[in-house]
Amino acid sequence: MKVTFAGLELVSPVIAASGTFGYGIEFEEIVSLERLGGIVTKGISLEPMPGHASPRLVQTASGMLNAIGLQNVGVREYIEKKLPPMKRYPRCRVIVNVFGYTEDDYLGVIDRLNQAEGVAAYELNVSCPNVSAGGMAFGADCAALEHLVARAKPASTRPLIVKLSPNVTSIGQMARICAGAGADALSVANTFRAMAIDVETRQPRLSNITGGLSGPAIKPIAVRMVYEAAQAVSIPVLGMGGVVTPEDAVEFLLAGATAVQVGTASYADPRATERLARGLESWCRSHSVERVASLTGGLETPHPAGLPLESSQAG
Repeated sequence: MKVTFAGLELVSPVIAASGTFGYGIEFEEIVSLERLGGIVTKGISLEPMPGHASPRLVQTASGMLNAIGLQNVGVREYIEKKLPPMKRYPRCRVIVNVFGYTEDDYLGVIDRLNQAEGVAAYELNVSCPNVSAGGMAFGADCAALEHLVARAKPASTRPLIVKLSPNVTSIGQMARICAGAGADALSVANTFRAMAIDVETRQPRLSNITGGLSGPAIKPIAVRMVYEAAQAVSIPVLGMGGVVTPEDAVEFLLAGATAVQVGTASYADPRATERLARGLESWCRSHSVERVASLTGGLETPHPAGLPLESSQAG
């Protein structure tokens, strides 16, 4: 079940996604953390952030809308209080999701994390769809994204993963920009910007009006985006978006992902990450797959690999 991702050896390709697993340690009493390849923390900013007012979560058909607003304790308290307990689980890699409103914000968080022990990698959040500035602006602007990654990479003493926004015209183009600017890996992709309306009150169901759509509803689109990103670059890809079953994880791996992140499923089942890690191992055994890493990029297509998907669609 071991995979190698951005120079890191993971005991499993199953990773808990940012924003759905707290800071990791909150789950230690219900999840065997050392069975997971790693956890990605909530987005960490220079200063504490209170997030948006309630309501911040809305259930949708086959998914969930969230507008948490990147609530977090700030990098100083994270390093002092939230990170140290994770040292009890050295096999579970800690990937810190880094967020900022400006380039200097991002670099400031990275600089402080560079001095902390127990961090395996950084996930640069350039794609959160429920804040009015910062990450979303970087993720949708080619020049801004390239400049941020080009500055963040030399400032990082650990592997740099860039979490791409799905709210773009070409995920492959954004993937190439990040790879060219020095990113070690990609996370594909964040939530889709969406909204819901209460027809009785005629008001938005989220205080922020719009939020990020996640869950099984987005999985087919996310699988397509992972495939396109993996075809566009040679750096590894973390796939995410509606992973609920072992078969979902296998789909992402076949599309080109090296590992997968599990997010919304943890809201319905707090033990979803461990269940999926065990389930994926069972799936591999039942299908005579000796190394889970062999599944990555194993999609068999009727057209030449790398051919744009549009070319295979009927006009």
